[in-house]
Amino acid sequence: MENREKDREKTEDSSHKTETISEKESYEKDQEKTENSSHKTKTNSEMENHAKDQEETQDSSPKTYKNTDQSSPRGVLEIPVLGLDSDSNSSSSSNRDTETSIAIKTPTSEHHGLQWRSLVNALKHKSMRKFSTFPPFGGKRNWVRIRDTEEKEELPVLRPQASWRCFDHEELMSATNNFSSENLIGKGGHAEVYKGILVDGQLVAVKRLIKREREDERIGDFLSELGIIAHINHPNAAHLIGFGVEGGLHLVLQFSPHGSLSSVLHGTNQELEWGIRYKIALGIAEGLMYLHEGCHRRIIHRDIKASNILLAQDFQPQISDFGLAKWLPDQWTHHVVSPIEGTFGYLAPEYFMHGIVDEKTDVFAFGVLLLELITGRRAVDSCLQSLVMWAKPLLDAKKMKELADPRLGDTYNTRQMGYIMFTASLCVHHLAISRPRMNQVVRLLKGKDLMAETFVQQPKTLVGSQLFLDGDDYTSSRYLSDLNRYKQLALET
Repeated sequence: MENREKDREKTEDSSHKTETISEKESYEKDQEKTENSSHKTKTNSEMENHAKDQEETQDSSPKTYKNTDQSSPRGVLEIPVLGLDSDSNSSSSSNRDTETSIAIKTPTSEHHGLQWRSLVNALKHKSMRKFSTFPPFGGKRNWVRIRDTEEKEELPVLRPQASWRCFDHEELMSATNNFSSENLIGKGGHAEVYKGILVDGQLVAVKRLIKREREDERIGDFLSELGIIAHINHPNAAHLIGFGVEGGLHLVLQFSPHGSLSSVLHGTNQELEWGIRYKIALGIAEGLMYLHEGCHRRIIHRDIKASNILLAQDFQPQISDFGLAKWLPDQWTHHVVSPIEGTFGYLAPEYFMHGIVDEKTDVFAFGVLLLELITGRRAVDSCLQSLVMWAKPLLDAKKMKELADPRLGDTYNTRQMGYIMFTASLCVHHLAISRPRMNQVVRLLKGKDLMAETFVQQPKTLVGSQLFLDGDDYTSSRYLSDLNRYKQLALET
């Protein structure tokens, strides 16, 4: 009896354990099913939300200058970049974990694909700071902010234009006669520009990147400029024909028969008549307005100067050299950059003193360009005197004849001269907040703004820049002091 009861107890214990294990396994299976179902539901929801976002993005795209070719751009390079950092917003931002995903597409040949792979692979070993200039190619405001202890940005794919050519090194060597010094038409801090003739007889300007000790820095500069140019389509911006990555990094641009504004205005005895000067001023203003307001992303050029304004057929001005350009998201008021890059004489005070970059940085430089067109003088003369500081008293006193280029004589249109004088006085204001935006600049130059018309009609009363000086904490004398200080620092380096 006792043995029979013990056997019964063992049987019940074994049965209970079996039931417990079975219940546990059943529970785990139910959990897995629930998780899989939840994951599928979440994935489907995310896909639906993404599709809705895509539709909303397409519907909200801004009106811009459009290419006549409405087909989708088929590129030779696609670079999805995730987790990029920019220099800063109104405070500053950086990223800790940078992740890149590289995809190469070459419609031309496998050889060019290998070139791009080696080019892009080098980027994996460098800081992604240079990619902060890559604007998204999609619809307006189509970018995502991930809010964490640090903010990151997700940028869509860069797709170069289908019409761009990928030149091999032999083509560029042949076009420029082995990059002969006789064909050198321009040289800056980071690039040389050569005149070239392609096999079909087309004249081109070949820009070769130089003066970067590290290869990854040159690659970053190259892709940054290419990324900016990819989103520009305007008659007052330089036109890119193609690029080359063999034997160096090259950009091939449409050749400008009249050279740069600097070479025509300062480097020859050719007299640039007033009508052409006024046309150039208006064209540059419209080009800058497009960069600031007409692109999918606000583009800050950062190096507006006479040598970066090319003169195409009929002296149509084209803004060129986007090597220092930056794109500025809507949510950001400005960048804070370091080191300070640019050309002395064109730098706004808040930029060279604090590294602050926004649209008003370009507005100031444009004001200096206007003064060059009016006076025929350089931004900085042989005695290192700033054109802004020389011209400001004459602008305030409205001394038109003293300001006008002697080569013009009395052939200029006094009303147009008045418009440009007034606009220049506002653009070179030492306070960024007192400078006009480029859309207002265009109206001022055309005489469609009441202030400009008042300036012209009241020859002995200054109605412009002096009004803005009232109540300014940052005075003109302090600006002069800061300018001299920066000049000393620039000369020391």
